[in-house]
Amino acid sequence: MPTLTASTRVEDVVGARRGDLIELSHSIHAEPELAFAEYRSCAKAQTLVAERGFEVTAAAGGLDTAFRADFGSGPLVIGICAEYDALPGIGHACGHNIIAASAVGAALALAEVADDLGLTVALIGTPAEESGGGKALLIDAGVFDDVAAAVMVHPGPIDIAAARSLSLSEVTVTYTGRESHAAVAPYLGINAADAVTVAQVAIGLLRQQMAPGQMTHGIVTEGGAATNIIPGRARLQYTMRAADTAARLALEDKMRGCFAAGAVATGCEYTIAEAAPAYAELTPDAWLSEVFRAEMVRLGRQPVTPELEVALPLGSTDMGNVTQLLPGIHPVVGIDSGGAVIHQPGFATAAAGPSADRTVAEAAIMLARTVVRLAETPAERDRVLELRDRRSRA
Repeated sequence: MPTLTASTRVEDVVGARRGDLIELSHSIHAEPELAFAEYRSCAKAQTLVAERGFEVTAAAGGLDTAFRADFGSGPLVIGICAEYDALPGIGHACGHNIIAASAVGAALALAEVADDLGLTVALIGTPAEESGGGKALLIDAGVFDDVAAAVMVHPGPIDIAAARSLSLSEVTVTYTGRESHAAVAPYLGINAADAVTVAQVAIGLLRQQMAPGQMTHGIVTEGGAATNIIPGRARLQYTMRAADTAARLALEDKMRGCFAAGAVATGCEYTIAEAAPAYAELTPDAWLSEVFRAEMVRLGRQPVTPELEVALPLGSTDMGNVTQLLPGIHPVVGIDSGGAVIHQPGFATAAAGPSADRTVAEAAIMLARTVVRLAETPAERDRVLELRDRRSRA
């Protein structure tokens, strides 16, 4: 009987564990948990790899709902990122249950060939992607220091091999005025809600002068307690995005002027606080992306062309911070969502449907086979190892 290739072996492992992976996906989907509170989901994501003999480090990087599970002792350390946080009100409308299950599947598959390929497989549970920047915090804590390359997938309505994302920052702006009776002595009040209104009008006018790719969106999270009380405190939360970090920083400067306008016009005091670490733009590794594209095609998928990839509307992810540090990919793997896009309730429903189940298995296979190809291609293996060594020397 001929010896099976490593690529065939990892695919066979995923096939054998398909039921377990789908069960994991559905279980995480059924109990959605928000950023930094994903206790059940984090535990579920560890179960299958712990049973396989992975060495699990709980609360990796000092984050209660992060973990790192390692298998093997080879010099080529591959990080497989698992996300499992959900969205307020609409659950897994970003399909992070699919991300977690496919990452676990890829880790289980690669454990089968780790010794033969000189791998250390590191499944990294990364909380708070939707809000909170879990990966940025884990980078700062050193969890990615020994990782030579990192991979993950994200579900969406279409297949995108070399997915990109926007740089993002998020701030909370608090205005502090003075309460007073709205009828008896309004002139003694300093209206913090009016400061919010002025700031939002200024932001609305700014939009005409925003550079292509720059955008902002926000909500009022606090605006007063009663109509007969001049609001003494009000709060905004705003997100700023741009094609790259430099353009985002330029937008932040202009937005600070808008926030200041609210305070100047009303006499309020104000503070601006970072709500979460900034997200850098995704810079997918070109070689890994093309290998993943070939895997998509091999499984009968039709990824959009490279020309169309650069024209697609984009979101943001803290995986961008990882790809700024080391070679990595974050392809989008399509599910049949009935026309719904991410962050819509219909997508949450689809994330536990038959198409999503197929994607869990196929994404795990594609990730595992991409890593195998990296391990078996001397020039590319040497490239990512050399990049890691340069980081350690810096």
